[in-house]
Amino acid sequence: MKKAVSLLVTLSLVLAVLAGGVSAVADAALPVIRLASVTPLSGSQAAMGETIKNGIELALNERVEEFKALGFDLQFAPQDDQADPKVGVSVAQRLIEDKAILAVIGHYNSGVAIPSSEVYLQGGLPMVSPANTATKVTDRGLATVNRICARDDAQGPAGADFLFGKGLTSVFILQDKTAYGQGVADEFEKRFKALGGMVVGSEGITPGEADYSAVEEMIRATGAQAVFFGGIYPEGGLLIKQLAEKGIEVEFLGPDGMDSAEVVNIAGDAVIGTFYTSVAADISGTEKGAAFAAAFAAKYGKAPEGFSAYGYDAMNVALDAIKAAIAAGGGALPTREQVTASIRATEGFVGVATNVTFNDIGDNTEATVYVLGFDAASYPPKVIQAIPVKDYLK
Repeated sequence: MKKAVSLLVTLSLVLAVLAGGVSAVADAALPVIRLASVTPLSGSQAAMGETIKNGIELALNERVEEFKALGFDLQFAPQDDQADPKVGVSVAQRLIEDKAILAVIGHYNSGVAIPSSEVYLQGGLPMVSPANTATKVTDRGLATVNRICARDDAQGPAGADFLFGKGLTSVFILQDKTAYGQGVADEFEKRFKALGGMVVGSEGITPGEADYSAVEEMIRATGAQAVFFGGIYPEGGLLIKQLAEKGIEVEFLGPDGMDSAEVVNIAGDAVIGTFYTSVAADISGTEKGAAFAAAFAAKYGKAPEGFSAYGYDAMNVALDAIKAAIAAGGGALPTREQVTASIRATEGFVGVATNVTFNDIGDNTEATVYVLGFDAASYPPKVIQAIPVKDYLK
């Protein structure tokens, strides 16, 4: 009897394995649709790159079964650009060679996105950016390039309006010499001067340095009421900390490169009373945002940051466009050209962080710029103003 039971159990296991194998073969036979994310996953900006990548991945994972029902195997291909333009170009060259990849969600840094997008264009591979704000990203009019966030010529002026509106009429401008940092600083400066403000000094700093004493003493000497920093949170957080340690009392405003919990870890209590503009904000107060935040925390063991939701929305924009292209093609696997056209035709998309309607160069006419401020050494800061990007569109 024991032998009979043992044989029965063995037979059941064999059948289960065979059934699983048949299922696996069936799934493997489905045409593959692969989407890539490209963000910094190593180096000083890895924390932001990882949280964006996680939002992108969450969106794709939620829709795997939906695409399987359409007859496609949906796969994710996360990539690390190290916040380095050369690495980004190398990654882009690999991605255009993988014919299963129909769209790229990325990048974080505009200085990486701009040269990488030239490669995507060569391969006809569409890109949806959750975070690139430099005007040059879309002003080149590339059919494959889109972004769901606001531009620097909205974000910079919004920051200038905010500071000048607080009665601050003199500012010292710092920027990190990148396409992003210099671009947003230039847009801020143009608007601040147009309002009647005075720029008492302007300097570029080198990312990765541990001591910015020389430029901080220049700020002290000018008597500037405020500092605008065009750059990313590792340097921005350090500047905030060192200015406070030196007793240099200025209002500090940065752009969305400061939008990370890491700025609090770096600056500590000195972050209280500082501000940044962002194309993203905490969305956990809405019903959809709370559901997204709960799903994100359940999967990754930590709360999302502002750009996590933008990664999530950017992926869903791409997936909706691919699904529309499949339908338009009678259920066939779409080409990159078809997906490119379908993405650009996005109109009235409703996301957790932003609604999306692309104009003819791939900018989102429904984007928003936020001004956020720290009243405690904790992330996220509070939203002080929400400004529709259409207020700054030319």
